[in-house]
Amino acid sequence: MRSQTLLIATAALLAAQPAIAHITLEGKQAAVGSYYKAVFAVPHGCAGSATIKIRVQIPEGVIGVKPMPKAGWTLDTVSGKYAAQYDYHGAKLSEGVKEVAWSGGKLADQNYDEFVMQTFLTDTLKPNTTLYFPVVQECEQGVSRWIDIPADGQGGGHDHGSKTPAPGVKLLPKS
Repeated sequence: MRSQTLLIATAALLAAQPAIAHITLEGKQAAVGSYYKAVFAVPHGCAGSATIKIRVQIPEGVIGVKPMPKAGWTLDTVSGKYAAQYDYHGAKLSEGVKEVAWSGGKLADQNYDEFVMQTFLTDTLKPNTTLYFPVVQECEQGVSRWIDIPADGQGGGHDHGSKTPAPGVKLLPKS
């Protein structure tokens, strides 16, 4: 009887915990003019369906993108021209990775996983703002678009009140 009461209390406590409902970045803050390891946490699939593809759009001002290969997944990148030219260790970069995609794997809805890339946050990015990485999560059945970015001066916080927020990192002044 006592173990049953404990089980019911534990279940009630777990049910009261807020569920992480969207893709987030593990590192919540990073300094401009520095490297940033972007770890995208994927806590679930799409309405019960397994995740089969993750696509991440790289925001302007983020360069030197090197995605981490993931066993069982195919890694693809899309490169293109930047809106500006950036200094990267003495080299002038005017193009680079604009999108990263992991596909071909299968992440069951009840499982959690992480997708990782190394980036460089140029010093042209504005400190004390949030930089957003729009993500599209494709599933066996359905698609979740984590792409909402608040208008300037709105929101705050990492989910900024949206049901489909883009993952964001708060930019700190250059150290």
